[in-house]
Amino acid sequence: MSKATDLIAQCKATGDWAPLADAIPYAKFLGISIEHMTDGLVGKMSFTHHLIGNPTLPALHGGTLGALLESTAIFQLLWEAETVVLPKTINITVDYLHTGRPVDTYARGIITKQGRRVVNVRAEAWQEDRTRPIASANAHFLIL
Repeated sequence: MSKATDLIAQCKATGDWAPLADAIPYAKFLGISIEHMTDGLVGKMSFTHHLIGNPTLPALHGGTLGALLESTAIFQLLWEAETVVLPKTINITVDYLHTGRPVDTYARGIITKQGRRVVNVRAEAWQEDRTRPIASANAHFLIL
């Protein structure tokens, strides 16, 4: 097994997903961490100034929100699925609903349909109020 699959298996065994997020350089650069809740995982992107895309507002860059949503969807898929192999993104569609303010942002992934090879995951991102999402995504992943 590779180091990644060993790390995923370790995270599944311990229930602590922080080491997996720490092992991904891009997630670390964006300040993405994973918190295990009783009913699933929540992704958190801690605010730092390099996440700003529009300094006049200021507003978070859309790519950082998309990365948070995709990462959280993948982590949720790994948490729920029987596999320890990293899923491959087939496609992802992100809807930007509100301006992302310069504060911490959270995301949650929900598996909406799982087939033998393809999984559909919906993810939502919010800031202070979970009932007021700032972005949502629908993604399809290939699992083997």
